[in-house]
Amino acid sequence: MMFYPAIEGFLLGGGLIIAIGAQNAFILRQGLLQQHVFILCLIAALADTFLIVLGVAGMGTLISSNPDMLFYVTVGGAIFLAGYALIALRRALAPQGLETSGKGVSSLGKAVSVLLAFTFLNPHVYLDTIVLLGGVSGQYSGDLRVAFGAGASVASFLWFFSLGYGAKWLAPLFSRPAAWRVLDGLIALIMALLSITLLVRAFG
Repeated sequence: MMFYPAIEGFLLGGGLIIAIGAQNAFILRQGLLQQHVFILCLIAALADTFLIVLGVAGMGTLISSNPDMLFYVTVGGAIFLAGYALIALRRALAPQGLETSGKGVSSLGKAVSVLLAFTFLNPHVYLDTIVLLGGVSGQYSGDLRVAFGAGASVASFLWFFSLGYGAKWLAPLFSRPAAWRVLDGLIALIMALLSITLLVRAFG
């Protein structure tokens, strides 16, 4: 029973975090240069987990206690995911490579500061983690909601550590637009399926 919420959280969290952006480019670049890889990947994943926990514990609890709010948030989440699927599809049709050129940050303190800025100064991170993930988690209660949040957190850890330590192999791949075409196509498909799932739950 707990398996499905964990998988849903994993797919939703992973789909939201895997995108061309400053944070991912920074982690990949530091990985290529082998500078502070472990601590930066850990901080990025823990920051995501912190925001996911806030969303699941706060927004999820608020929404689950109000059936009307749960309905509207579920429908709203479905619409958002459908829109996200269209954006991912558009990226897949006109892919761009992830730019990793430029120097890394050798100072640990400066590297951490830059990473935290990329993370917490990005307004989308709050929409993705606290609002969307927290809202969708509201359809579950107790251990099932914990499993959903855990799945999303695992996706974050897996992505950042794969990006940091797999930089040597991933950088040439992600520099090719064709790779992003495939990845964004898969993300579009997953988000569309999750959107349909939410609509079925809302109106079922």
